[in-house]
This record gives sequence, structure tokens and C-alpha cells, in this order.
Amino acid sequence: MGSRKCGSCLSCLLIPLAIWSIIVNILLYFPNGQTFYATSSKLTNYVWYFEGICFSGVMMLIVAAVLLVLENDKYKCCQSENCSKKYMMLLSMIFSALGIAFSGYCLVISALGLVQGPYCRTVNGWEYAFESTAGSFLTDSSTWIQCLEPAYVVEWNIILFSILIALSGLQVMVCFIRVFIQLSRIFCGTYSVIIQVSSRLRSLPHTVNTCIYSTLT
Repeated sequence: MGSRKCGSCLSCLLIPLAIWSIIVNILLYFPNGQTFYATSSKLTNYVWYFEGICFSGVMMLIVAAVLLVLENDKYKCCQSENCSKKYMMLLSMIFSALGIAFSGYCLVISALGLVQGPYCRTVNGWEYAFESTAGSFLTDSSTWIQCLEPAYVVEWNIILFSILIALSGLQVMVCFIRVFIQLSRIFCGTYSVIIQVSSRLRSLPHTVNTCIYSTLT
């Protein structure tokens, strides 16, 4: 019962994480609140992968909704209660694994976008000014002035991509914990069955001896 409540809490936690991922990804399209750069395709290519909007956002909302339904004790998928529990545990593990895949995709794409740096106008025109630095520009703020337009686009990208990495990383952790909970339910349940069977087998010789003694007497 405790693990079920814990699972429900974790599923609920995925919802605000997904909503914030959508908001943060949308902000990446509007540096400094300006729409011009999005309409003229002057943004880093990694924002067009929709990692926060689709995968870590909408898809994770669907995963969270399904997991909450599966955690409901009143939900039954077949006539046998034992069958329903096993089937729901299997579905819960599958959707938790999907959650890991979706949030993991967002984590990877956001990390690549962070390391690549923004697409901005320099003295040489529009380009990826920090693409060849392998992410070293992140700790060298003196080089950020290379980006002349949009204003403060380097800070904008670093902050938002870092937030996306943190949000998707939390989603991965939550889904991993959910998988662990389901595995513990399965193995602990199997262990208890083994204990019961073994205890019955140990008591079997005593029962047989008692029956033999009573027959002889």
C-alpha cells in the first residue's frame, strides 16, 4: 500500500515537470521576448527538435496520466484480481520505460544544444560562433560578446537549456524509481510465495510421519 501511494506521488510529480518543460522550450523560440528570430529561422537548430514541448512535455503528460490510472485500485483489466495486478504492473513498467526514453531524449538534445551554443550574428554574419569550442565557452563569459544579435542570446540559451536538462533529468530519475518500485513489488511478491511454498514443504514430512504413526497404531 505504501509503495502504491509512493508511485502515485511520483506520477503526480511528472505533471508539473512536463508543464515547465513545455514553457521553457517555448521561451527558447523568443530570445528576449522577440518573435522576429523564430519567424526568420534565426535560432539554434536544436530548438526545432521539440524536445521540451513534445517529448518531455506532452508525451510525459500522457505517461503520467496513464500511470495514475494504473495506480488506481478500482481499475481492473480482467476478472481475476491477481491477473489485473500483474497486468497493471507490467503496463506500469512499460510506460515508465517510455517515460525514461522520452525524457532521456530531451536530456540529450538539450545537452547538445547547450554545448553547441546559440545561432547568432557576429562580425562575420549569422553563424554558430561557439560550435568549435566543444562547450568551453560556457565557462568563459568574456567570449560571449561575439554574439551581437540577439542581445544576451548566449545567457538566454544557457539558462533555458540548463533548466531543460534539469527538468528532464528529474523525469528520468522519477521514472527509474517507478521501475524500481514495480520490480520490488514483483520480486518481493515472488519471494513471499517461495517462502510460503518452502514452509509448506518443510512441514510435509512431519505431516506424513504423523499419518504413518496414526495408521500403525
